[in-house]
Amino acid sequence: MTGLGRIIGAALCAAAMSVSGAQAGEITAYTSLEEDDAKVYLDAFKKVEPNIKVNLLRLSSGDLGARILAESSNPRHDVIWGWAVTQMVDPRVLALLEPYSPKGFENVKDQFKDKEKRWFATTGYIGGFCVNTEAAKKRNLPIPKSWQDLTDPIYKGQIVMPSPASSGTGYLHLAALLQLKGEEQGWKFFEAIDKNMGQYIKSGSRPCAMASSGEYTIGVSFVFKGVKDILAGYPITLVIPSEGAGYEVEASGLMKTSHNKPDAQRFLDWLLTLEAAGLYGQRAEMSAVPGAKPTPEILKAGLPADISTILFPMDFAWSASNKARVTEEWRKRFER
Repeated sequence: MTGLGRIIGAALCAAAMSVSGAQAGEITAYTSLEEDDAKVYLDAFKKVEPNIKVNLLRLSSGDLGARILAESSNPRHDVIWGWAVTQMVDPRVLALLEPYSPKGFENVKDQFKDKEKRWFATTGYIGGFCVNTEAAKKRNLPIPKSWQDLTDPIYKGQIVMPSPASSGTGYLHLAALLQLKGEEQGWKFFEAIDKNMGQYIKSGSRPCAMASSGEYTIGVSFVFKGVKDILAGYPITLVIPSEGAGYEVEASGLMKTSHNKPDAQRFLDWLLTLEAAGLYGQRAEMSAVPGAKPTPEILKAGLPADISTILFPMDFAWSASNKARVTEEWRKRFER
């Protein structure tokens, strides 16, 4: 090859890499996992794959969905990691995913993976209430045991909840109530709860933090945030509503447009390893990966040993197909 030929060849190679955005040893993951959980998982992954750098964008479930759809003509990430399956099964999102079955995929139960191998779930979260026992005593409030209890006017202004329009946790709670009561009665029931609502916020975990600090007595959140705050020493008791707890599973998948599929696939493979499963047992209410077991401390904090006994039978297909309509209706009725 002539000197000119070598220069042209090098230029073409550089141009190809520039167009693809490929970076050997580097991937970008979009997630809705809690930041502290994601850090623990990534630190563990780094020990196994020290040559793979994972760039992370963390947003609440609803905001992440808006970001993914806004970028759909030019996606900027390689994998979706730990995102609410109710959002993942949006046909517009599924169209962006490439079928891939990581090592261990066959061990994941059918309800936690896509038949067409576009996504699989590793963890999940369960709805619950974080109740500040000191604040309840100071304000002479009983500890609620159910959603029905939250309609009592005695709790007026003492409840904080994630917005169903922006938070996957918020939507989980609303979808569970509408499925439990039926839509007509479900909206009326939520109206009664809304009368006692102090505030709606974007974050799924922050209502529990606000209850832990005593700003509100009751934070409608998810179970494991309550577990964490109890273990941290906050005066919180964990309440799983007696009607049954709504739940969501957190799904992951490979983008068709990934610029570094080999490393993206290695990351997805790791999510189903026993090492990862051990971390899930320490940091998640539920896991779809065999080998994940809650620690004694977590069970002592209030997580049931058998979570199947507390779960409301969620219809994820309904939740997904009705999300836009339901959240818009919620906005009209309750957003403030």
